[in-house]
Amino acid sequence: MARKGRGAPAVHRAVHGWIIVDKPAGMTSTAVSNRVRRLAGGAKCGHGGTLDPLATGVLPLALGEATKTVAYAMDADKSYRFRLRWGEARDSDDADGAVVETSGVRPGRAAIEAALPEFEGAIEQVPPAYSAIKVAGERAYDLARANQPVELRPRIVRIDRFTLLAMVDADHADFEVVCGKGAYMRSLARDLARRLGTVGHIARLRRTRVGAFTEDRAIPLESLEAQGHIAPDSPHLLPVETALADIPALAVTESEAAMLRRGQAVALFSAADLARIGHLADGAAVRAMSGGRLVALARFEGGRVHPVRVLNL
Repeated sequence: MARKGRGAPAVHRAVHGWIIVDKPAGMTSTAVSNRVRRLAGGAKCGHGGTLDPLATGVLPLALGEATKTVAYAMDADKSYRFRLRWGEARDSDDADGAVVETSGVRPGRAAIEAALPEFEGAIEQVPPAYSAIKVAGERAYDLARANQPVELRPRIVRIDRFTLLAMVDADHADFEVVCGKGAYMRSLARDLARRLGTVGHIARLRRTRVGAFTEDRAIPLESLEAQGHIAPDSPHLLPVETALADIPALAVTESEAAMLRRGQAVALFSAADLARIGHLADGAAVRAMSGGRLVALARFEGGRVHPVRVLNL
């Protein structure tokens, strides 16, 4: 008599979307990504902007087809809060590094507030030696850890707002920063201290926003892991298009969606089409939507919508 089967194995549905993790201190962004990938059944996973191991806060993680939108999250504006420790320079420009210089100078509130406007707008900034920037094909932090000289070129970054929040004590002050892509908080703290006639480093750092991903929607990693797995209907899973909030949506028909999925451009020249494309500038990026689903990231040019990244949702 045949043995009774135990039934078919469980079928895991594909997971597509964004999870906002409140990253704990002491972990790399890659380590967090790997743990979330396992919770999502091995789904492809990428993060929307690295956080240093010391840092906590908003780490947006893209799963499945959402990984095709990671670049848009990385280009988004960001917000941070950090605590600057005066009087100690460290080789990593944060509390994880070794002390390389000290100073007895402690700036006062008036001097700090007078200096902050100099660090707003488009400013020149040299990244920290301990950074992921490549130098002659090697990561700068690998060279720094091997005690090899690291010379990084200054770059232009955008600081929209740099605010003193509190004078915690003689050795510490808290700040808030709103900035564009590529700005290093460690460099900002280091350079502010130098401008004020002392040295300093970041003792505590928290990211509070990455574009549309905000602190109030972030879930601690331990809470996420306590749930056991991430399902397609998880309340913490945000739609793929969340990272594209600043990109105008363009409604397309099913037949147009099918063309875009095949990599074909869609011509929009009729009078009825003008109502859909009248708000678009030539060369604009758009998110083509059909039936409430994201079909493709596309470019509007010469009256045609050209697919750039097709999404299979």
